[in-house]
Amino acid sequence: MTPQGRAKTIIRTSLIGIGANFALAGFKALIGLLSHSIAIVLDAVNNLTDALSSVITILGARYSAKPADREHPFGHGRIEYFASELIAMLVLYAGITALIESVKKILAPETPDYAPLSLLIIAVAVAVKLLLGAYFRRIGRETHSNALSNSGSDATMDAVISAGTLLSAALFLLFGWQTEAWLGALISLFIIKSGVDMLRDTLSELLGKRADSRLSRGLKETILSVEGVQGVYDLFLTDYGPDRLLGSVHVEVPDTMSAREIDALARRIEEKCIAEHGVVLTAVGIYAQSDSETEAGLIQRQVRRIAAGHEGVLQVHGFYLDTAEKLMRFDIVLDFALPDRDGTYAQILREVQDAYPDWRVQITLDSDISD
Repeated sequence: MTPQGRAKTIIRTSLIGIGANFALAGFKALIGLLSHSIAIVLDAVNNLTDALSSVITILGARYSAKPADREHPFGHGRIEYFASELIAMLVLYAGITALIESVKKILAPETPDYAPLSLLIIAVAVAVKLLLGAYFRRIGRETHSNALSNSGSDATMDAVISAGTLLSAALFLLFGWQTEAWLGALISLFIIKSGVDMLRDTLSELLGKRADSRLSRGLKETILSVEGVQGVYDLFLTDYGPDRLLGSVHVEVPDTMSAREIDALARRIEEKCIAEHGVVLTAVGIYAQSDSETEAGLIQRQVRRIAAGHEGVLQVHGFYLDTAEKLMRFDIVLDFALPDRDGTYAQILREVQDAYPDWRVQITLDSDISD
């Protein structure tokens, strides 16, 4: 799906949501005021918030589809993440406001008046919101739109809230229990939690979260399937918006390959990653792998054994040995869970240096950036 086609799909879906939410908000507000029902009025306010969320989703989709320009050479896709953040803030604001109003009603309760028409409209709203939520989430998954998926989750939450209002009405009509205000407070806390969760998830996208495990593993398997590749390391992915992933990677190849062969290999890797995963690799770095029986190969095996004796060492790769200059370089990847990563790094450096006192040893501490 092209960026323009994706934007049209998101906009069309959001317009449907706006229409449905405005209709529900109008009916609920009228009935809530006539029946003095705080829960129904809160439901109506929440529907208006949902409509505004759809407007923000539309604006985010439109601007994110703009082509790259000189000032933004990687496009405008990240605007969608800001749109998702705004939606999360709206949900959080609605929850806090609802909690305040519910507490007021707990302190100064009013007797609700449930009319059959009110309950019928609420029941219809439950069905509409369930369908709308499922529709939003499905299109959100298909278009990889966090904003649309968030709106879908919010719609489903609204259905649960409305179902709770029906339950409160039933308890009042059957037993005379006034649970509206308490239900409103409970609903408010539920909305607040959802808003906080949305904020956290979207903020993680903006900060640069770890690449999806299935994607990173799939990319590495694809790269390893290319003839001549003996290892895949340092896969780095940068997210410039939904379906806009750029990356780089290091591959290990035999040290006997020529520059022409390496160039052809890198091009095959780039083509397969685009075709199979939609990821653009902007750089393919090369690590030369020596035959295991050469001096370099023997040193590599010994260094790996030294590193393997330490807890938290995930990888040792990228060996470079200059026997004439007595220079040894390699990378190690340490687990983030280690209490003292720098201390472990320093200890490995000392042990390798002690094992090869005549060599200059340089170790790069890599981060565990992808599975």
